[in-house]
Amino acid sequence: MAQVVEKIKDKLTSENAKIESLKHDTVDTGSADARQTTDHGVPTGETEQWLRTVSKDGLREGPSLLEDQIGREKIHRFDHERIPERVVHARGAGAHGHFKLLKSAEEFTFAKVLTDTSRTTPMFVRFSTVQGSRGSADTVRDVRGFAVKFYTQEGNWDIVGNNIPVFFIQDAIKFPDFVHSVKPEPHNEVPQGQSAHNNFWDFVNLHTEATHMFCWAMSDRAVPRSYRMMQGFGVNTFTLINAQGKKHFVKFHWTPELGVHSLAWDEALKINGQDPDFHRKDLEEAIVNGAYPKWKFGIQVIPEEKEQDFEFDILDATKVWPEDIIPVQYIGEMELNRVVDEYFTEVEQVAFCTSHIVPGVGFSNDPLLQGRNFSYFDTQISRLGINWEELPINRPVCPYMNFNRDGAMRHRITKGTVNYWPNRFQQVPPHEQKNDPTVAFVEHKTVQPESIKVRMHGKKFAEHYNQAQMFYNSLDEHEKRHMVDAFAFELSHCDDSLVYKRMGQKLTYISLDLAQKVCEKIGVPIPKEALLENKGQKSAFLSQTKFMPAKPTIASRRIAILVTDGYDTSVVGELYAALEAQSAVPWLIGDKRGIIKPGNKQADHHWEGQRSTLFDAIFIPSGSHIETMKKTGRVKHWVREAFGHCKTIGAVGNAAGFVAETLWVDELKYANAEGKDVVDSYGVVTGGSGATVANVIKQFCDSVAKHRVWDREGDGLCAQIAY
Repeated sequence: MAQVVEKIKDKLTSENAKIESLKHDTVDTGSADARQTTDHGVPTGETEQWLRTVSKDGLREGPSLLEDQIGREKIHRFDHERIPERVVHARGAGAHGHFKLLKSAEEFTFAKVLTDTSRTTPMFVRFSTVQGSRGSADTVRDVRGFAVKFYTQEGNWDIVGNNIPVFFIQDAIKFPDFVHSVKPEPHNEVPQGQSAHNNFWDFVNLHTEATHMFCWAMSDRAVPRSYRMMQGFGVNTFTLINAQGKKHFVKFHWTPELGVHSLAWDEALKINGQDPDFHRKDLEEAIVNGAYPKWKFGIQVIPEEKEQDFEFDILDATKVWPEDIIPVQYIGEMELNRVVDEYFTEVEQVAFCTSHIVPGVGFSNDPLLQGRNFSYFDTQISRLGINWEELPINRPVCPYMNFNRDGAMRHRITKGTVNYWPNRFQQVPPHEQKNDPTVAFVEHKTVQPESIKVRMHGKKFAEHYNQAQMFYNSLDEHEKRHMVDAFAFELSHCDDSLVYKRMGQKLTYISLDLAQKVCEKIGVPIPKEALLENKGQKSAFLSQTKFMPAKPTIASRRIAILVTDGYDTSVVGELYAALEAQSAVPWLIGDKRGIIKPGNKQADHHWEGQRSTLFDAIFIPSGSHIETMKKTGRVKHWVREAFGHCKTIGAVGNAAGFVAETLWVDELKYANAEGKDVVDSYGVVTGGSGATVANVIKQFCDSVAKHRVWDREGDGLCAQIAY
């Protein structure tokens, strides 16, 4: 018995020791006396601004300093949190293409990719969401990555940008905190692929510099219709140096040929479940069908001597350079024309670095860029190993040679007896610069004003609301409605009242009208007055509706044609011919995925297997099949849902009557059954049995080219339809 007791005591002692050990390894962030330290236990004070030099007058931002061990540890530790999936931008798609320079920028740079108009430069582009994992959906509300790799004859040049021109934070040292806040909450790993939760909104509320960015994130920009219909922005401020040694600050822009378009929010939510791969499939479909996506490439430039001429700091990544005062100069064009052969080796293994620039391009003292230059290279080593740049998708197309050796997964075999410089054979010397600065990369000589070493920013970095107001003021009315709905959706998912009440008040810094409408929806006290006056500033280039193509097009638009046995084959034949002539993509959607009579045409899909959300417009031809449709609730749902999402709906003959019966909206007008006229009422295009089919199709296509009929929302028509 004594032996049994001793064994029990020994076991309890062992268990207690284990518990004590676990206690030692368990910390509680909720402890009242908890304070931040480094990983090696040193107490830290300021952890929101990188150590840098700033001019004594506080106006000029100096370079960030590598000696900041606290900043380096914070970023370095964050870079290695997850392998091998990207910490951010994990969910993506990519394609190959080329860049063609149309106008030399030699006034600003000697970079040959931007001065030699005879060149065609191969490229690879990766689009992505930010928050979600590789398994998340494509159409969540999120910022989209827009990362571009130029394979130039002088080496690889990466522009690692987004579809939004500003960012949440000013200083790279805050990046781990921001990403932690937007990622799923640590106690339950929820939510996945969206920012509708307490921690994100707590963070952006406490960081007033994020105000401008979260307005963009709550705008239609965060739910793009397609990667092919997004703008791309370099976000950070770089520099260009010309052959005379003159420096300009620069921001890079990509503007899509098809215009900038978005999904309706209800539509985006449904697509998340119906087709979570919607955007990547859309990109592949367009390229395979020959509707190659194209973007204009532009630059905004500011001479070095004019850096202080603006009320905002041009190095602040939370600010745009208003195009009204600093116009974009379009000098080139990018086309994507080849899909990848294997997703993992190309899209997943492609790696970008903001520090990858070519001679003629340089860095600025943008504090976000300075940290990204350190972080990106470090992260790629964690994900792909030290030899990541030897992978086929990352290799330069030009000759490259140096004395870097060994490391895991080394691909290249280098012959020779020396692996260092200088060496007795004078092998592989550096390029001689001589008197030509364009021969090799050299840092531009910059005279730094007298400065101090301190954790702070220049004075202009302290203003955080003017451009947020300007962005909201510049939106069209339907975009403002969508922003109200976005804030209301996001904040209603927060269950901590402290978070959503504070955010409701914070919105008064942007617009009292915005704050009042949001607060009413989320059930918090409606503010009576603004905490900051809205100055009424606007810019003509912030609403995405201002980027409609000069010549409206339906190229690559997906058109659903709803049919079943008994449809009018002549109407469908004419419609197919018209759509394909304009490079649109028609889909025949029937009651089954099989032969539809009388034309014996194979349906591409069936009503239950697809939904209106996956198409840009729908068309219903005439025929005896309408009697079947009248008895089919799913087809009626197609029509009502497309109407609710402001899409063009076309119908001819007795199909026009079916649409009229399905959409019981008094304000809509329809063609008479025997009439010859074509009626376009809020994008519902109908023609009676006497109307010319060609005229109906033309009006239908003209409406589709406008993307959406947002007036339906503003005039209250959508609210009358249950969809």
